[in-house]
Formats: sequence, structure tokens, C-alpha cells
Amino acid sequence: MSLRTVRTVAGRTTALLAAGLVVAVLGLTVVIPKLTGATAYTILTGSMRPGMPAGTVVVVKAKPVDQIRIGDVVTYQITSGQPAVVTHRVHALGFALDGTRTFITQGDSNNAADRLPVKPEQIRGVRLYSVPYVGLPSTWIGASIRQVVVGGAVVLLLAYAAVSFVGETRERRRQRAQRRATTTSDFERVDA
Repeated sequence: MSLRTVRTVAGRTTALLAAGLVVAVLGLTVVIPKLTGATAYTILTGSMRPGMPAGTVVVVKAKPVDQIRIGDVVTYQITSGQPAVVTHRVHALGFALDGTRTFITQGDSNNAADRLPVKPEQIRGVRLYSVPYVGLPSTWIGASIRQVVVGGAVVLLLAYAAVSFVGETRERRRQRAQRRATTTSDFERVDA
């Protein structure tokens, strides 16, 4: 086996593994949530360690409030109607003065329960599953440049795919030309 062949096989294997990893991550964090009506969030702090460290993508789905139990992991709005959310475990159930159910939450690595009870309208969903470390890049960059980074990553992946496609096309053309040259020279030998 030639060095060129080994490089080609190693390159293809690496590309397939990278593509498979990208497909798996996109499936777990984008496709499955969309198909199930769920939403993916990234945990940005260490409050849910060790099970869900910073960088964990947690996929949550809406659940009727009366079905939320102690021990469920919920993602809720810090302030009702605002986009900022927290993912913590339901530590206890309570009731507001008007009789509505409330939830006392606490991060797994926190020493005390969260200061304010969570109202039902603040809850975005209950955890379906989580994928550790997949969202780690989100913890490294601010929200303002996150879209630029994601867009850049998509462009780089598309450029890599295009370069790979062009390289593979050239290699196939070269191999066809070699086969034609070999076939033509075989015919010349027969005629001679």
C-alpha cells in the first residue's frame, strides 16, 4: 500500500468521523428537540455539577405543572417574561398566597435553595435529556458574538466539504485517465 493511499484512507476516515460527530451533535441538540417540540438550552454555570457541568446542553419539554415532581430538573425564567433562564432541580413544592403551586428549586452543587420560589408561568420545561460538554464553546464566548461564531463555523464546515468534494472529484478524474491510458496502451500492444 502506498503512502498516498494510506493518507487518502486516513483523511477519509477522519472526515467521516468528524462528519459523524457533527451529525450526532446536531441530531441531539437540534433535530430531536425540533421533532419532539422541545427546546435546547446550554448550562453556563457550575450550579448543576457534577451531573450537568457548565457546557451541558439540556433539552427540556413543557409538562403540565401538576405533573412536575420533586427531583425533576426544570428550566425556568429568572424573571417572568424575560429571556434569561436557569436550570435547577425541584427541591420542594409550595403554594403562593393565592393558592397556586410554586416550586422551590436548587442547583445540585448549591448549598441552599434558590431565594425565590418559581411560579408555574416561569417554567419553560422539564429535562428530557442532557448532553455534557457539547455547549462548552457557548460558555467561552458572550451572547453578542455567539451568532457570528456559529455562522463562521458553518461557513468553515461548508468550505471544508467543498474542498473535500473538489479533491475527490480530481482524484477520480486522475484515476479514470490512468485507466484509459492503461487500456489504450494495452490495445496498442495488441495491434503491434
